[in-house]
Amino acid sequence: MKPQKIVVYQVFTRLFGNTNTNNKPWGTKEENGVGKFNDFTDSALEEVKKLGVSHIWYTGVPHHGVIGDFPEIDVSSDDPDVIKGRAGSPYAVRDYYQVNPDLAVDVTKRMEEFEALIARTHQHEMKVIIDIVPNHVSRFYEGKNNPEGVSDFGADDDKTVEYAKNNNFYYIPGEAFQVPEPKNGYRPLGGEKHPLANGKFAENPAKWTGNGSRKAQPDFDDWYETVKINYGLSPDGKKDFDALPAGADSLDWKAHFDFWQGKDVPDSWKKFRDITQFWLGKGVDGFRYDMAEMVPVEFWSYLNSHIKLTNPEAFLLAEVYNPTLYRDYIYQGQMDYLYDKVDLYDTLKHIIQGQGSTDNLVSILEGSKDIEHHLLHFLENHDEQRIASPEFAGNPWKAMPAMVVSATVSTSPTMIYFGQEVGEPGAEMAGFGQPSRTSIFDYIGVPQHQKWMNGGEFDGGQLSDNEKALRNYYSEVLNFTLKSTALTGEYLELHTFNRHQNPDYTNKAFAFARWDESQKLMVVTNFDESKWMKTTLKLSPELLKAWNLEKGEREIQEVMFGKKKTRLRVTELGAEIDLELGPLESAVFEVR
Repeated sequence: MKPQKIVVYQVFTRLFGNTNTNNKPWGTKEENGVGKFNDFTDSALEEVKKLGVSHIWYTGVPHHGVIGDFPEIDVSSDDPDVIKGRAGSPYAVRDYYQVNPDLAVDVTKRMEEFEALIARTHQHEMKVIIDIVPNHVSRFYEGKNNPEGVSDFGADDDKTVEYAKNNNFYYIPGEAFQVPEPKNGYRPLGGEKHPLANGKFAENPAKWTGNGSRKAQPDFDDWYETVKINYGLSPDGKKDFDALPAGADSLDWKAHFDFWQGKDVPDSWKKFRDITQFWLGKGVDGFRYDMAEMVPVEFWSYLNSHIKLTNPEAFLLAEVYNPTLYRDYIYQGQMDYLYDKVDLYDTLKHIIQGQGSTDNLVSILEGSKDIEHHLLHFLENHDEQRIASPEFAGNPWKAMPAMVVSATVSTSPTMIYFGQEVGEPGAEMAGFGQPSRTSIFDYIGVPQHQKWMNGGEFDGGQLSDNEKALRNYYSEVLNFTLKSTALTGEYLELHTFNRHQNPDYTNKAFAFARWDESQKLMVVTNFDESKWMKTTLKLSPELLKAWNLEKGEREIQEVMFGKKKTRLRVTELGAEIDLELGPLESAVFEVR
């Protein structure tokens, strides 16, 4: 069976179903509302599926630090001095064997409610992805739901030393943790009185902070709400675990699994192996790994090969920002996919903002040709600015050519972030952090998304015609990528040939061909927001040879949006098509 493109819909689970529009800065969940697992109704999931989605990444599912008591389950409030925001960071996990109680209607049945969501998602023929954050955990980790025989993080550590192979944390013996000095007038909870907000947090000895700070009093810009996990890597960089065998980057996951059998691996490795196996047992189909490059690649070989043994089809996506490490984490670490952030995303963002040239795309795509399938493409996620924010583009339509390129230029997965498809600008002052990104730390509403949600109808009933058109555009692009076989086939750029041969083709355009044995496509985009693109697009000799086109003239159809036709002419001198694209317009022509 021929492979199909993957489309990931990242959704911030706490925000998706919230209909409250109050949006008070630092507001409580009673004031600003909070979404629940149960808000992902059959209607909601069906509409997400119809958007053209194959996988849902439910962000913020594991129980992370949060302000507020839950006496029904004997969970006390986290300390505001080591929590970002009021609702807490999803990347400061407090208990890996339970889900965030905020997300449940009945907190005593919170796991059951998530299991029901997994089942509903599967019923709508979509896969489930959740976060795993191996680099760090909450400063206040409290495993109250560990399976029998599983000890808590740090429970067996020798705290008298900075480092030991089987310690889960790094310590600063003889020094107690101190809360960072605040910056820019910051006060926990916006200055609201709270019995724990006293500038103190008991931790003695202090632990290293999640981003690697070795100070007992980390800086305010450090990840002070988290502590670093020890993977058997000593402070001076010595590895207390076996090196991968020679040629490991050419071995499959089965060989990697076999290699680790009988090896003495650090305790933290086993803990995260058990955690991922627990979630696989719940029906989760894969994981998104936060800051994977901060964890040794050997650990990923161990973890991912164990996951693949349980589920060979598991979807494994990692956040890695150093392109020089990509191949190590893919081939040695056995990752399926990595963020294509530093190269493709950053370049497309500059082009969208009118600061960059499409010429730059050629070398980027050529440079990652050998790993293109493994580089997940996106224009938004929870870390990045919203396209519609003034700080990015101001107008969501400016990103539509980039969306077409991002989704069709390679065999890799495409990801969109909830609200992106309706032009969410992330303009709220939620509490912790600044606008342009939708807050992941606070209770807040997502206004454009709420208009689509329409009080739980999930029918776009409150969207304007322009907003409905934007969502429909995304739907047409994403669904086309799921159905087109050519997009899992070959690629050849037409940009360089046309830049040299065609004076009407500028660095605001980008064109390429995609094909397989059953389908031939030409993708053309116009990034210019004010000028029409009127030219004859020329097919390169390499493409003519690959396609073996017969001489003559024929009509060809635009197939992504279905609104255009044009003429393809093939002569002894070459081939070309008549092309007329409006500002920010894209087209995908099929040659039969």
